[in-house]
Amino acid sequence: MNEMTELYISYRRALGEKFKTNAQALRSFMKHIGGDTNPVELTVGQVEPYLYYPTGTVTAGWFIRHTALKGMFQWAMSRGIMNNVPLPADLPKRLEHMTPYIYSKPELQRLFRSAMEYQKNRSKIHPECMKMILQLTYFLGLRLHETMSLRIRDLNQPDLYVHIRESKFYKSRIVTYNHKVGELIDTFLKWREKQGMCCVPESKLFLDKKGLDMHIDTVRGAFERIREHAGISRSDKSPFQPRLHDLRHTFAVHRLTSWYRENQDVQQLLPVLSTYLGHTHLSHTSVYLTMTDGLLGEANNRFESYIKQGKDE
Repeated sequence: MNEMTELYISYRRALGEKFKTNAQALRSFMKHIGGDTNPVELTVGQVEPYLYYPTGTVTAGWFIRHTALKGMFQWAMSRGIMNNVPLPADLPKRLEHMTPYIYSKPELQRLFRSAMEYQKNRSKIHPECMKMILQLTYFLGLRLHETMSLRIRDLNQPDLYVHIRESKFYKSRIVTYNHKVGELIDTFLKWREKQGMCCVPESKLFLDKKGLDMHIDTVRGAFERIREHAGISRSDKSPFQPRLHDLRHTFAVHRLTSWYRENQDVQQLLPVLSTYLGHTHLSHTSVYLTMTDGLLGEANNRFESYIKQGKDE
C-alpha cells in the first residue's frame, strides 16, 4: 500500500494539482490499513471502517475519504495493480446542511479545562498541545488544518502575528493577536522547550509524545472525547454534535456580537473580519449573522441590505 499510495500522489501532483487534502486522506488510510498490506487483497470490509473514522457515523469526511480512495483504486486498476475497487456499492445519503454550533464562553472554558484533564496519561497527545490547538483555533479563528500546519517560523512574537501559509484557495495571510494571546503562546513555547521538542524554525509547532507531527484525524478523535468529557452537546434537533471546526465559527460570531454591543460600524468592519478569516468573498462571512441570537433583528437587516447592494453593484 505504501508504494502504491506514494506513486499515486506523485502522479496527481505531476499533473499540476496541489492534491493536499486527498493526499492526507490516502496516507491516513495507509496508516490505518498498514503500509505493508497487499492492495490486491483489500476487501470492502477492511476499507469501510476507515470511511467512518473517527465518529463511526457518516460525516463530510466520509465523502472526502471515499472520493480519494476511489480515485486511487481506479488508477491502480487501470495499471493492473488492483483487480477491483473495494468500496461500498451504495453510497449513504448526502448530509443535510450542517448548522455550526456556537460555543458559549463557559463552554469554551470547559473545553480548555477538559483538554488538560482527560486521558492525561493514556493519550499519545500532550494535553498542553491539545489545549493550545483548541485555544489558537478559537482565539485566531483558524481552520483546523491551519492550526496543525503551523511551524515555529510562522510565529512572530515581537510583532504579535502568525503567518498562515498557502491555506484554503492557496492563499497566505497574516493573522494578528493581542498581548493576552501572546502570553499564552510564550508560555506554551517555554513548556515545549522544556519537553525537549525540536525548536528549529521548520519544526511543526505541535508534536506528539514521540516527537512526531500530530495527525489531524487523531486530533479530531481526541476532541470528540474532550467534548463529551466537558459535557457539551447540542440541544436542538441537529443530528451533528459540536465540532472542533465550530471554534472558528464561534470566533467570528463572538467578534461580530462584540462589535454590535460596542456600537461599532459593522458594515465597515466586516470586510476586515472577512480578510482575517481568509474568506475570498464577503458573502461567506455574512452567514455568521444568523448563528446567534445576539445578531438578530435590525442588525441583521442592515447588513443583509449591505450585502445585497454589494452584489448588485
